[in-house]
Amino acid sequence: MTDSGGGAQLRFRDDEVREEPAVTLDSFLVDQSNATAVRIEPGDDARALLPSLDRIALIEVSFPSFRDGRGYSVARILREAGYTGELRASGDVLVDQVPLMRRCGFDSFAPEKPIDGETLRRSLERYDYYYQKAADPSVPVWKRRHG
Repeated sequence: MTDSGGGAQLRFRDDEVREEPAVTLDSFLVDQSNATAVRIEPGDDARALLPSLDRIALIEVSFPSFRDGRGYSVARILREAGYTGELRASGDVLVDQVPLMRRCGFDSFAPEKPIDGETLRRSLERYDYYYQKAADPSVPVWKRRHG
């Protein structure tokens, strides 16, 4: 995990930090198809990006409220479609959401409010096994038990 910008951004990637501004999905689809960073808002259909995933270096998914879970599905759709670029959760991201967001495919975070590093570390190390299948390679506990 790298921390960039004085705690403003958390990254779980070793590649170059993407600094270019993300264009909206509509802008990308209509007149800015050469952009390399795209922002997905709640209600946007991320599947519209599937034909262009190889050209996009950063997809930023907006979480205007921690209660809105649509971004989790966006991340999983993109990762399962083969997207390997940076996938950033931005907005109202809480420390207890980060472990599941990581499992869904997010590898970068730009939370509105600072996240304490020690609390984050404990949160990420809390569970050794999971019950749900996700976009990450973890094998669910039920499959370990029953093959």
